[in-house]
Amino acid sequence: MATERGLVLASYRRHFAVELDTGEVLECVLRGRSLTLACGDRVHVQRVAGGGAIEQVEPRTTLFFRSDAFREKLIAANVSQIIGVVAPDLTLDEELLTRWSVAAESQHCRFVIAANKRDKAGFDRLRERVALFASLGYAVVELSAVEDVQPLVPYVTGQESVLIGQSGMGKSTILNAIVPEAQARTAEVSEALETGRHTTTHATLYTLPDDPGWIVDSPGMKAFGLAHLEPAVIEHAFPEFRPFVGECRFRDCRHDREPGCALRQAVARGEAAAHRLALMRTLIAESRAARSPLR
Repeated sequence: MATERGLVLASYRRHFAVELDTGEVLECVLRGRSLTLACGDRVHVQRVAGGGAIEQVEPRTTLFFRSDAFREKLIAANVSQIIGVVAPDLTLDEELLTRWSVAAESQHCRFVIAANKRDKAGFDRLRERVALFASLGYAVVELSAVEDVQPLVPYVTGQESVLIGQSGMGKSTILNAIVPEAQARTAEVSEALETGRHTTTHATLYTLPDDPGWIVDSPGMKAFGLAHLEPAVIEHAFPEFRPFVGECRFRDCRHDREPGCALRQAVARGEAAAHRLALMRTLIAESRAARSPLR
């Protein structure tokens, strides 16, 4: 029997909302349990009574997810960029922001910081806090989504993006401004999945109007584990340290107290920040602990 191609918009347990290439949204189940799907997956669907059955998943170009030593949480597949949303309402968690950038770098995705609520008190301090990321080459886009989202529009056009941020940063406001049909699409997805509610605890994909790109709205999160990344990948995900990786005296250098550490020497010369190197060591330690046969 013939299949139809489609795009995964959302999932709820083992059920998936798939937008077919015709524009129809269909509730689907996945044949077999060997693979977990994510928003952005391209699939082949066979129609069955009551909906569809996903018969095939096309190869992914990227996979954006978080993990700790015990489990993984898929967020989106086939992503081209990660947009981290920050605002002056909460104290900026620079470590969390760095973890997002490392995840993006590990998948060769563009990382953009959307500094929202520039009309609010405290935005000058936020601008100072994200200046380090701008100096590393990451785009920092200042906007007030309730007034004008246009500064961010050129960055999402033609891209497959994930919006990520802590609760209260204004992700939903940004999404609704860029995709006016977002609320209607959310209701359509919820109906397809028979959840009967706004699935704010699940990632949901929204196609851009008159544009081939899309945006995934991810649930607010306070933690972002990267235990799935290999130590070597983590080292290369810090752009300021990348030129020095492999230049240490010892091949298995942990960039801590070993003599001849090229990364620590870069910090001593003022070419990189000490707290960034400390976070790299933390991430590498988490990665090694997750792979330890003793855990």
